[in-house]
Amino acid sequence: MLRWRRRRGVRTRVTVVATLVAAVVLLGLALAGGRYVEPWLLDGVDVDLRTAAHTAERDVESGRTPSTADGLSIRVLDTAGDPVDPGARPALGDAHVSDLKAGLAVTVPGAGMPTRWAGTVATAPDGAQRLVVASAPLAGLAAATASGTQWLLGLAAAGAVVVGGVAWVTTGAALRPVARLRRSLRGLPPGGRLPEPESSDELGALTTEFNDLLAGHDAVAERLRRFTGDAAHELRSPVASVRVQAEVGVAAGDGAVAQETLADILVEAERLSTLLDGLLMLARADAGELPVAEPVELVTEARAAVERLADAPDVRVSALVPEAWALAAPSEVELVLDNLLRNACRHARHRIVVSVLATRAWVRVVVDDDGPGVEPEHRGRVFDRFYRASDDRARSSGGTGLGLALVAEAVRRRGGRVVVGESPDGGARFEVSWRRHDRDP
Repeated sequence: MLRWRRRRGVRTRVTVVATLVAAVVLLGLALAGGRYVEPWLLDGVDVDLRTAAHTAERDVESGRTPSTADGLSIRVLDTAGDPVDPGARPALGDAHVSDLKAGLAVTVPGAGMPTRWAGTVATAPDGAQRLVVASAPLAGLAAATASGTQWLLGLAAAGAVVVGGVAWVTTGAALRPVARLRRSLRGLPPGGRLPEPESSDELGALTTEFNDLLAGHDAVAERLRRFTGDAAHELRSPVASVRVQAEVGVAAGDGAVAQETLADILVEAERLSTLLDGLLMLARADAGELPVAEPVELVTEARAAVERLADAPDVRVSALVPEAWALAAPSEVELVLDNLLRNACRHARHRIVVSVLATRAWVRVVVDDDGPGVEPEHRGRVFDRFYRASDDRARSSGGTGLGLALVAEAVRRRGGRVVVGESPDGGARFEVSWRRHDRDP
C-alpha cells in the first residue's frame, strides 16, 4: 500500500481516498437503512389498520355491524379473543390478544403469508367489552424489503462514484495553479522571481516562500562568487611572491643570497598556510558545521592566549571577576582570542589590555590597544572577509583580512556579538560578548 501511494500522484491519492471513504460511509448508511425498510412498511400498514379499527369501534359502540374496509378484514371479538361476529375464531394466541387490547399491532405467521393485526377495545350498548380488530395480509413484504435494500446499496455505490468524480475534478482544479507554478519555476531566469498572486491563500504563501528561498539562494551564490574571487586574488599574491623569490634563489649563485631567499619564502609560505586555514574555517562555517558547545572559562582562556603570543608588546589581563563562564566551543574561544590579540599586536605601539567582565546574562572580553585605532568609517566593515582598513600596512604586518571575519563568524553562530570602538588609550577596542553560562565554581 505504501509503495502504491509513493507511485501515485496527489490527485489520484485524494480521489481514491475520497471514494473509499464515501463508499464506506454510504454503504454503511445503506445497510443500516435496509434494516428499517420493513419497519417503515409495517408502519404504513399499521396506520391503515388502526384507522379501520377506530371506525369499526364507533360502529360497535353504536350497535351497528362494522363495515369491511377495502382489502382489510374487520372482526369483533370478546376480551378473551373468541369471536362475537359470525366468523371463525382467528389464529390469535393469548399473547396476541393481550397486545391488541393494549393497542399494539402484531404480526401473526400464517401458512401462506403473515398477517398484520391491530385493534382497540370498544364498549357495546349492553355494556359488554368488545375487542375490535382489523387485519391485512402482508403480501410481498419480504420482496419489498429486499428490493428497498438493494436500491439503497445501488444509490450508495452511485454516490461513491459521484464523490470520486467530484474529488477528481476539484483536486485537478486545485492543483492546476501548482502546475503553473512548477512551469514558472522551470522557466525562471537567473535572478528572477515568481509573480506574487493576489490571493492570500496557501498558494500565495507557497509562492512567497519560494521567492524567499530563491533570494537566499541568490545571496549565497553571490557570496560564494565574491568569496571565490577574493580568495583567488589573495592567493595570487603569496603564490607569485614565493615563485619570484624561488626564481631569485635559483638564479643566485651566492649561498647567503639563497639563504635569505629561503627565509623570505618561509615567511610567505607561513602567510599562505594561515590564509588557507582561514579559508577552510570559513568554508566549514558556511557549510553549517558547528562544534558542540560546552562551558568555557574565559579568564583562564585569556591568560592562555596571552602566553601563546611571541614577541608581543606589554600585554596585561585585567579580570574583574574570578571566573567567567561562557557557553561555546573551546576551539572557538581560542580562535577568537588569538585573532584579536594578533590583530592588536600588529597595530599596538606599547601596550595591550585584555579585560574580562561578566553581567547577569553576558560575559565579555575587551581587547584594548594603544595603536592608531580604527577610523569610524571603517568600523562597519572591519569584520568583512578580506577587508583591510589599510591594505599596505596589513600586508606588511602579515595580515590576510580573514582574522576578524573569523572572529565575527565564530561569535555570531553562538548568538553573541562583537563590536569595535575606541580604547581609552586612543587605539582600537574590540569587545566580544558571549551568553553567560551559570556554573558553580
